[in-house]
Amino acid sequence: MKKTIMISGTAALALAAAIGGAAMAQQTPGERPAVRADANRDGQITRAEFVDARMQRLTAMDTDRDGTVTNAERAAAKQSRRTEQMASRFDRLDTDRNGSVSRAEFEERADRGGRGPGRDRMGRGGQRIERMAARREARGPLVIAEAEARTAAAFARMDANNDGTVTLAERRTARQQLRQVRQERRAERMARRSTTAGTQTPSPTAPGSE
Repeated sequence: MKKTIMISGTAALALAAAIGGAAMAQQTPGERPAVRADANRDGQITRAEFVDARMQRLTAMDTDRDGTVTNAERAAAKQSRRTEQMASRFDRLDTDRNGSVSRAEFEERADRGGRGPGRDRMGRGGQRIERMAARREARGPLVIAEAEARTAAAFARMDANNDGTVTLAERRTARQQLRQVRQERRAERMARRSTTAGTQTPSPTAPGSE
């Protein structure tokens, strides 16, 4: 029997973070988060794999080992990942491994389809990530123990049949439900703005001004 998962509010935010970034630990450029989380590559993600992947990433960020991840620690980790990604891209271009990229190597990569795996993802997706990052920064330090509890709860919501594993189909279902929640919240915001604009009283016309 198929079970429908209802999510809203902070649960939606927790699920979004878990779906998109639960497996940034042990990151391989170009590899999808779901693949990275599936540590034993059996096509299914267990609770331990799902939660441990995110906890490893957060623990690595927590350089002072105080149990929290500050905005500064998060920024440093982001810069480190960017540096690793740039090095990986350079290595893919430097096919003869001589420490430099020739025009021929550059053009060969372009002919094979551009920048390949790991290319920058901008547009609406990039803007959404930036908004989420801004909200995280406004909230201040992240408590790792609290993040672990939220990640475990997100896994439970995705595990529709309660068998202790999350399949690709269950992840897709969770994404669809999350997308629906976002659309509903966006519609509510637009409705509130429309109502606010409609209730504004125009300034009275001064006598004799007409």
